[in-house]
Amino acid sequence: MTFSLTVLGSNAAIPANNRNLSAHLLNANERFFLIDCGEGTQFQLKKFHISFQRIKRVFISHLHGDHFFGLIGLLNSMHLLGRKEELHLHGPAMLIEIINLQMEVSQTTLRYPLIFHPLRMDQYDLILEEDRISVHSFPLRHSIPACGFVFRERNPPRKVRESRSYAYCSDTAYSEQIIQYIQEVGLLYHEATFMENLAAAAADKFHSTAMEAARIAQKAKVKKLMIGHFSARYDDIGPLLGEARSVFPETFPAEEGIQINI
Repeated sequence: MTFSLTVLGSNAAIPANNRNLSAHLLNANERFFLIDCGEGTQFQLKKFHISFQRIKRVFISHLHGDHFFGLIGLLNSMHLLGRKEELHLHGPAMLIEIINLQMEVSQTTLRYPLIFHPLRMDQYDLILEEDRISVHSFPLRHSIPACGFVFRERNPPRKVRESRSYAYCSDTAYSEQIIQYIQEVGLLYHEATFMENLAAAAADKFHSTAMEAARIAQKAKVKKLMIGHFSARYDDIGPLLGEARSVFPETFPAEEGIQINI
C-alpha cells in the first residue's frame, strides 16, 4: 500500500529561482492530504498530474501568506470543476473567517460541503484518527501561532509491518520542544531557510538554519530528513544541503515534483 509524499513547493516567502511556495501532498494508502497551500499550488498539482478532487483533507500550518494564499483559488477550482464530495479543512481559527469573506464578496456558494476544523495552536492534539492513519498537530516556535503535523500509519499492511510516518515542521525557530512529538518518524520535513552564517537573522525571524534542522533530526532519531523553505537569496541550495549533511547525513532537499516513498 502507498505511503508517499510529493513536494509541490519549496521556497520561502516569494516564488523564486524556479521554486514555488510551500505545499506538500501526502498519499496515505490512497487518502490524499494537502499540507499547506502557497500561491500556485493548483498549478503544481496540474503539472504533476494530481487530481484536485482526490484531496480529502487540507492542513494549513499558519496564516503567513506563503503557506495559504493558494487555498481560495484551489477551493474555487474544485467548485468550478463540479466537486460534490465534502472537503475537510484543518487550520487556525481565523482561516474560516478569511474564506467566508472571500466567498461572500465574490458571491460564491460552494457546490460541496467544506467542513472546517480549527486547530489548537498551543498544544499537542489528535486532530484525525481513522482506521489507517492518525494525525496530530503540535506547536511550533514562530512569529505568529503555527503548527506542525505528524502523520502516522495505523494497522499497516502485513507486507509493510512497520508503521510509516511523516512529520511536517513548517516555519519555526530552532526548538527542541518539538522532538517529543516527532521521535523516530520515517521522514521529517523541517524548514531550513538560512545557512549557519545567518543564524542570528534566522533566530530574529523565527526561522531555522539547515544545520539546526539537522540537529533536530539527529536528536529526534528520525530515519530521513528533508529540508526546504529556502530563502530566495539561495539560487544554489547545495551549500545548505552540505551544512545539514555534516550533522545528519541522511538529508536530502525538497525538490518539486519528487515523490518520496516513506
